[in-house]
Amino acid sequence: MEATIDPATGRPLPADAIQRVLHIAKSVHVYNIPPLTSTKGYTAATWTEDPKRHIFTCRARIIETAIPSPNGAEGADKVKVDIVLEDPSTGQLFAAAPYTSKAVVEPAIDSSRFFALRVQDEAGRKATLGIGFEERSDAFDFSIALQEAQKALNFEGAIPAPAAKSKAQQKPEEKKDYSLKDGETITVNLSGTKFGRRARPEQQSSSGESAGLSSFTLPPPPGSASSSGRSNAFLPPPPSSRDVKSQQRQSAKDLGFDDGQFGEFA
Repeated sequence: MEATIDPATGRPLPADAIQRVLHIAKSVHVYNIPPLTSTKGYTAATWTEDPKRHIFTCRARIIETAIPSPNGAEGADKVKVDIVLEDPSTGQLFAAAPYTSKAVVEPAIDSSRFFALRVQDEAGRKATLGIGFEERSDAFDFSIALQEAQKALNFEGAIPAPAAKSKAQQKPEEKKDYSLKDGETITVNLSGTKFGRRARPEQQSSSGESAGLSSFTLPPPPGSASSSGRSNAFLPPPPSSRDVKSQQRQSAKDLGFDDGQFGEFA
């Protein structure tokens, strides 16, 4: 069985160590970048405008290594992640960057395809190199793999959220019953509204018994003593047609006319 090799140092790891490749990019350009002069971040244009800064094209891998606790002791396994730059033909290690914090990889501020990578050798010496991807999709996959590494390493702000509760664990929603039960009534107060004014007389007389009213007094008519404060006699009824003819006949006789045999005034 082939021994597991530490990708950052090339030394063998314990036999029970487990490795997982999170990402492989076959064509990555490496640059010798100038020192950072702005607090805003790295600018990729300063790398690519000078062809002499391009070092070579390599293969980049992100490798996760899990080392179990020795002798089965209680405690979490040791997990580490390394970003390694290798010769694409021979696989020889060129540089390695132990991914110990998010600051190890910083995206360029002017392009999503370029990153500043802080590498480190076995003696602990550090240097910052520029790496660039030819395709945006490759750079995107590289960023996604770094997010997976952050979760595995429990970086601050990268711990996965707890799983949502299942339907069985969720508290059932209480449904309120607004229907009327037997014997319940609704009382509507219409006082102060136009619907609460005095009803018409015929409505009052027909509904007086149900509303608890024993009688209803009609208001006095206009011109009566109670409404105007004075007494006015009612006009007499008009005379009938018989009375009118009788008066006309009597008037004709008083003037000397006779109704004759044909009875003109009959």
